[in-house]
Amino acid sequence: MAEFPTAAGLRRVLGPWAAASIVIGTIIGSGIFLVPRSMINQVGSVQMVFTVWIVGGLLSLFGALSYAELGAALPQAGGEYVYLKEAYGPLWGFLYGWTQTWVAKSGSIAGMATGFFYYLANFRPELDAVLGAIPLPLGPGGAPLEIRYGQVLAVLVIMGLAAVNSFGVRFGGGVQVLATVAKVGLLAAIIALGLGSGRGSAANLHSSIPAAGGLAGFFAALVAALWAYDGWNNLSMAASDVVRPQRNLPLALIAGTLAAMAVYIAANLAYFYVLPAAAVATSDRVAAEMMRRIWGPGGAAAVSIAAMVSIFAALNGSILSGARVPFAMAADGRFFRSVGRVHAVHGTPSRSILLLTLWASVLVFSGRYEQLFTYVIFASWILYGMSGAAVIVLRYRRPNLARPYRTLGYPLVPLLFVFGALSVVISTLIHSPRESILGLVLMFSGVPFYFHWKRRTV
Repeated sequence: MAEFPTAAGLRRVLGPWAAASIVIGTIIGSGIFLVPRSMINQVGSVQMVFTVWIVGGLLSLFGALSYAELGAALPQAGGEYVYLKEAYGPLWGFLYGWTQTWVAKSGSIAGMATGFFYYLANFRPELDAVLGAIPLPLGPGGAPLEIRYGQVLAVLVIMGLAAVNSFGVRFGGGVQVLATVAKVGLLAAIIALGLGSGRGSAANLHSSIPAAGGLAGFFAALVAALWAYDGWNNLSMAASDVVRPQRNLPLALIAGTLAAMAVYIAANLAYFYVLPAAAVATSDRVAAEMMRRIWGPGGAAAVSIAAMVSIFAALNGSILSGARVPFAMAADGRFFRSVGRVHAVHGTPSRSILLLTLWASVLVFSGRYEQLFTYVIFASWILYGMSGAAVIVLRYRRPNLARPYRTLGYPLVPLLFVFGALSVVISTLIHSPRESILGLVLMFSGVPFYFHWKRRTV
């Protein structure tokens, strides 16, 4: 097969294992340890929780199948930035990149790094101590902004992984493979211990609690599940670095999403085998509670280690892939020009990596990442849905575009993914109207900057 060109200076060195590790590693983060509580409180019964996990997994798979066609046909840096630009025009691609760079991806990186420090604080409580305070009204309620030792550690982790991924794509991909293998191995051990401990009961799998349930409860739980599955699309952002993308990109997207779905279902089977629905509904950290019942405090500590490894892999994959979005905008002349430069020796978008991670570090210290990320969930899923629909749009607009992979089940599969995205958008708008509107404001705040950079390129 002919190789696809990539952006000047970037190198196609990510093989199938590294590509699949990015998919698995960025999907499986902290959600598997946290989300079951929210889901059981929304739907009430364990059977419905599994139904939601399956539906959420299938919708994510439909997204992966759709993106597989787009990624194989347009294997460039930027992922959705490229797909939206080609299907709807450069403004929509820019708005996606703008949102990802300043809020969505940077906020996600900040949140994962902070989660890493929270789990480590279980072993080193001094990390939660206050190092100092900035005497400005930036904290909660206008108080001075406190800086904790753990936040410094979180930033050091971010900047350390920035250095890893600036040193070389092959090196960053290798770290991703090792971290993902360790993550899956630890999760497999936790699942095996839960199912084989003899401390559970099959009756727990049929337990339930009072809950609103119904259609509203189902969609609320589905939003939580889709949040846990989020990350399957990250590989498309780094399509420019994948070897033989016409083969390896679809393979990694589909196999990685299926593997994550299998891990999620197996983990929940272990949780609900050991714990009844009522116990899961009141547990902030369901995996830790399960292991505490099996092994005592040592079991809960083991889950904290597994969570840190899981977050580390997701963090590395997010930095590796996410930095390709501002790089792609800059390479098109629609962002700071220096961000589009490739390191002459290492062949990495080192300045884009530095921009993304420095801004994520600012968000760590500000403590505003979670709030900002909540704002753009609504806007981000609008753009995800538009990206899924781009499969259909480009079939009409560019019928002669070479498509090494064609979406299985077209057009039903991309339409179902769009329906899933629409359900997230509607649910978020109903339950968080203020945050949804603010998210749109944040996204469309990029419009004047788009026209500024557009004028500079004319």
